[in-house]
Amino acid sequence: MNRIGKYTVRTDGVFVSSAAAAVGKTEHDGPMGEYFDFSYPDDGIGQTSWEQAESELHRKAVETAIKKANLMPDEINIHFGGDLLNQCCATTFGVKDFNIPIAGLFGACSTMALALALSAVLVSSGYADNALASASSHFCSAEKQFRFPLEYGGQRPPTAQRTATAAGAGIISNSDNGSSVKIQSAIFGRICDPDITDANNMGAAMAPAAADTIARFLNDTNTMPEDYDIILTGDLGAIGSELLIDILAENYNIDISKVHNDCGLMLFDKEKQDVYSGGSGCGCSASVVCSYIFKKLSSGELKKVFFAGTGALMSPTTSQQSLSIPSIAHGVLLTGKGV
Repeated sequence: MNRIGKYTVRTDGVFVSSAAAAVGKTEHDGPMGEYFDFSYPDDGIGQTSWEQAESELHRKAVETAIKKANLMPDEINIHFGGDLLNQCCATTFGVKDFNIPIAGLFGACSTMALALALSAVLVSSGYADNALASASSHFCSAEKQFRFPLEYGGQRPPTAQRTATAAGAGIISNSDNGSSVKIQSAIFGRICDPDITDANNMGAAMAPAAADTIARFLNDTNTMPEDYDIILTGDLGAIGSELLIDILAENYNIDISKVHNDCGLMLFDKEKQDVYSGGSGCGCSASVVCSYIFKKLSSGELKKVFFAGTGALMSPTTSQQSLSIPSIAHGVLLTGKGV
């Protein structure tokens, strides 16, 4: 393990040995439906509260990833996981029975990228043989905490995004499990604050952070956008994605328009499903990366994907105080078979 340039860490010999995703009905009905390991017929997921439903979703993704890696929980040295809820309670109650050492994370929608980056660094350093990265979100639990309970029936503007009812988990190891998927490098984000206060326009709030991380990574690695199959963000949605492309072109002279995609646009069909500007939430990028992206890398259909997970670092309190929405983006370079 060594540093590339000023900000990027090269993680040698680190594999994503398995990945799994569990989602709700709306997510399964979208374009990614066939790639998920589990889907549930309704958002209740057989539980008595939205928070417990999210915990069950998180538990299922973690359990499945561990089984697919042919491991027992006590063979995992560290777990990085998180969600959007206060004190990461969806993660806590979902994974507590696995009895794995855990560091809870809050990176908002960037949590899965952060978990993958930290897992890769610890495995590459020799601290861990196996690490677990996971993240979840739930449309109803997020609405209840950050906006209004569903019963309120509030109207949302076109700039808003739909929080994904989804969870993703991956096992990061120092040996291959047949997937051939590697984490080659990682970069951690800086807080960017474009002074946006509208909680229904998080794509615009997060776009500058995504641009900063992508530009720093390309500079550190001396690479160009065309060196990658996909430069993947999560989750900017339609408005944030357009802004990202404009910011990189105007401020950094970088054109990613031909290789960019966004998990918030991949998870749902924005034209057919009522998702406003696209998807969001920790589970959005977690489920897309741990299903479609992982499988395409494993099969060799994709070779190099730079995944920059974006997060809006706000809380209900700061929103109610009309404070701005600082944002962040963490990144990992995922490579596939033959790279």
